[in-house]
Amino acid sequence: MATYSSLTIIRNEHKSLSVMLRSALMLVQQGPGHDAEAFFRSLRAMLLYIDEFPERLHHPKETQLLFPRIVRAVPDASAIVMRLDHDHEFTEKVVPQLLIELVAWEMIGASRQGTFVRSFERYVRLYLTHMQQEEDEILPLAERHFTQDDWKELDAAFEANQDTMTRAEAPTQEYEQLFAQILRMTPAPFGLG
Repeated sequence: MATYSSLTIIRNEHKSLSVMLRSALMLVQQGPGHDAEAFFRSLRAMLLYIDEFPERLHHPKETQLLFPRIVRAVPDASAIVMRLDHDHEFTEKVVPQLLIELVAWEMIGASRQGTFVRSFERYVRLYLTHMQQEEDEILPLAERHFTQDDWKELDAAFEANQDTMTRAEAPTQEYEQLFAQILRMTPAPFGLG
């Protein structure tokens, strides 16, 4: 079976996002410890990255290019596609709310910790399940049913703006700098800080 760059990019972006989400979740569960400033700064940066790259670049390519082709090729897949599209809409709205809840925890104190932790844990579970469904259900359908023209367009779109964590050449200097900053500021063992 042929290998298409769009599939590789999607899978690599899912892996890198999964690592980011799991690292952030472990950081949240560990708590601020002795360096609350570094803790909150790291989580804000991670949430900003999640909002900036997956929500604004990765998901639109799936929603606008991948999913409609799946439905055209396999009409029976429309229910799963609708559910995944709904997830995209939901997660896009959740990240700004998570940032507000995180700032409330940081500025108001421990009384706001539980709200953020519960919301973030729910968000991470949903997101990990969402990516797994795409990989288990959507991508295999694409591999079986897409034409060479479908792959050509998808490959071009996904190659145009890849995640900085999954390729050597960053799509923009801003994302590369944000990712490097997250690595530097996040306390070990989750980052280099």
